[in-house]
Amino acid sequence: MSALAAYACTQTRGRHHAEPPATPRSEFQRDRDRIIHSTAFRRLEYKTQVFINHEGDLFRTRLTHSLEVAQIGRTVARVLAVDEDLVETIALAHDLGHTPFGHVGQDTLNDCMRAHGGFEHNLQSLRVVDHLEQKYAEFAGLNLTFEAREGILKHCAKKNAERLGDVGARFLSGGQPSLEAQITNLADEIAYNNHDVDDGLRSGLLTLAQLEEVALFRRFLDEVRARYPGLNDRRLIHETVRRMINALVGDLVAQTRANLATHAPKTVDELRVCPSLAAFSAEMREDHLALKRFLHANLYRHYRVVRMTDKASRIVRELFEAFVGNSHLLPPEHQALAERDLYRSVSDYIAGMTDRYAIAEHRRLFDIHTA
Repeated sequence: MSALAAYACTQTRGRHHAEPPATPRSEFQRDRDRIIHSTAFRRLEYKTQVFINHEGDLFRTRLTHSLEVAQIGRTVARVLAVDEDLVETIALAHDLGHTPFGHVGQDTLNDCMRAHGGFEHNLQSLRVVDHLEQKYAEFAGLNLTFEAREGILKHCAKKNAERLGDVGARFLSGGQPSLEAQITNLADEIAYNNHDVDDGLRSGLLTLAQLEEVALFRRFLDEVRARYPGLNDRRLIHETVRRMINALVGDLVAQTRANLATHAPKTVDELRVCPSLAAFSAEMREDHLALKRFLHANLYRHYRVVRMTDKASRIVRELFEAFVGNSHLLPPEHQALAERDLYRSVSDYIAGMTDRYAIAEHRRLFDIHTA
């Protein structure tokens, strides 16, 4: 790897539990490897993006989404000369705390937990790597570096930040995370929106005619049609989506370089007190937001998606109420935890479920014919 920029993360502030050096790996490579070998990471294969896991084999899951975020993030990190391994670590870990059934699962669990500390999926991802993974003899969790943990914690309510120590400090002081974390955040947005376009078209819930009303999509659709007349729809869609991704990545790199030149941070600490430097241009940001608004109106609120998410919400709520009402319904290893903190233990158990496990567990509890 070529030399990293002065504002890149080249060293870590450390881990909660001291460990021997990771040699021959870097500290961030060790973090990345621990994420890949974690139980929570494997579960992402069966956690949904937009479509529930059983609805089709070709739709994105949290796992494929995380891999796509990592790919986009590493590309940007390499061009901007920051640490690719840290970006990859944050990308692969950022959804570890997500519930089954996507955002509706998160919203429902947060509603169930409202009187008991609430539920934030970013905070839950940190909880997974700090406490819930059980692999090492000397500590709970994965004992990740400070830099990986701060990148995972993309959002955090003030009341939660106050009890998180150094990793929550920026939510109280107004500072920024590393550039690696900022890049991963925007790589997440790029991957999420563009791949939901692809899945929406593949499912038949969106049409090319609808998407032609979105300026960003129409620009590249026209370009592909002009260059490849007669191309079939599947390849036409792929060519259009990949051009959108390339344009967004190129714009992100150019605008971030301009911001770095303006503020000229010489160290990571200087960068942390600057405004957020990883950014799209104003024009591209508006195009990107227009695409996001279109997806909310036409995909996420499509009646077929709403029907499924309504079922998913009932499953999460009924599981929560059943386990809180009788903790002996929990598997034995969770019953002991429930004695110490019933509501958080139930929340952890449900948040860790895959889509298909949650459906099966609901059936086991409520279907008299299922053991």
